Amino acid sequence: MRDQRLEETVGTLLRVGVITAAVTVLAGGLWSLAVAGPAPVSYRHFQPAVRNLHALRQLPAPQALILAGLLVLIATPVARVVFSLVAFAAEHDRVYVICTLIVLIVLLYSIGTAWL
Repeated sequence: MRDQRLEETVGTLLRVGVITAAVTVLAGGLWSLAVAGPAPVSYRHFQPAVRNLHALRQLPAPQALILAGLLVLIATPVARVVFSLVAFAAEHDRVYVICTLIVLIVLLYSIGTAWL
């Protein structure tokens, strides 16, 4: 894959991921406002943090949609690294494959340990 085509594809991937995440979060936010209205938020009852994907089912649908948008936003750079890894492997560029693999491992490790 040519360098310019790789850059264009990665740029498109990042743009689509960020726009998708923004639209999803915006839709969830508007839905949440439509459901709750201008009612003040009650901070008397503690809401524990969502620690895994199964806990998303316990949230109200608008909040789950907002969190899904944030997950798309987090997954976008990871997808970019995976795409770059595949592109470098197709070009048989070992140095960049190793560097990109290290970056991917660090990303997955940091995301994985955040769920513990």
